[in-house]
Amino acid sequence: MPFAHFIDYLELERNYSSHTIKAYKKDLESFLEFASNEFDYSEVVSINYSIIRSWIVKLVDSGISNKSINRKISSLRTYYKFLLKIEEIEISPLAKHKVLKTSKKLQVPFSEKEIKDVLKLLEEEEGFEGIRNKLIVELFYSTGIRRAELISIKQNDVSFSQKTIKVLGKRNKERIIPLLPSVVKTLHLYIRERGLLKKIKDSEFLFLTIKGVKIYEILVYRVINSYFGEASEKVKKSPHILRHSFATHLLNEGADIKAVKELLGHSSLASTQIYANNSIAKLKEVYKKSHPRNSK
Repeated sequence: MPFAHFIDYLELERNYSSHTIKAYKKDLESFLEFASNEFDYSEVVSINYSIIRSWIVKLVDSGISNKSINRKISSLRTYYKFLLKIEEIEISPLAKHKVLKTSKKLQVPFSEKEIKDVLKLLEEEEGFEGIRNKLIVELFYSTGIRRAELISIKQNDVSFSQKTIKVLGKRNKERIIPLLPSVVKTLHLYIRERGLLKKIKDSEFLFLTIKGVKIYEILVYRVINSYFGEASEKVKKSPHILRHSFATHLLNEGADIKAVKELLGHSSLASTQIYANNSIAKLKEVYKKSHPRNSK
């Protein structure tokens, strides 16, 4: 069955993460269910673009953002490319499809003051969960890693001798990120507290819950939202905003954009450029306020 082979293809040949594969599978199953219920089609290979267009209209009417719809269509496009590759079809029904327009607004990063205020709050934390939460915030802000990457960090990914951490990014690409002395110090404290847990089930993973199991996405989000809720009035307070903050603050301080690209694990410089644009906006503001020839 092409669908099952497609999942194998994503995992074994494209090295996609389990999270990405799960999303692709969900999108494809959702589309196939629509085609079956609305048009009595049970095989994706026989579907034409008019059916796909009807699906898109339904998604738009349901209030889903254009960005989310484009991601779902991307899953479908990748599947049809696979079918072309194995010669199940001769032409993709999405060959002439144009992506929906989306807003390119950059989410506002935390200010340096907001970061400092949160780090000050964290100085008072103690015990396993307190130290763990402190390490989570420090690691996000000092490395710019993604939430899924943080959750997947294993104990042997940390090198205290080299003061680095190994991160497994998208498409299973590994990168080594240096650690600040302050983060290494918190790491030592956390490892000590972790060793005092009564029971540990997922021992290979670095970050655990108080019950000794691997931490999960909602827990990480709650940690960030809780602490930054104390210091920031921004609507969006999430691990991803911390990643934005990491990149923007580095570029504001003059970091090379190619180095920031490597730290973030971006596959292309275009993905990093949006942070540079944000940095340039701040530079222009400072310039306009500070230059003596600027009219008051």
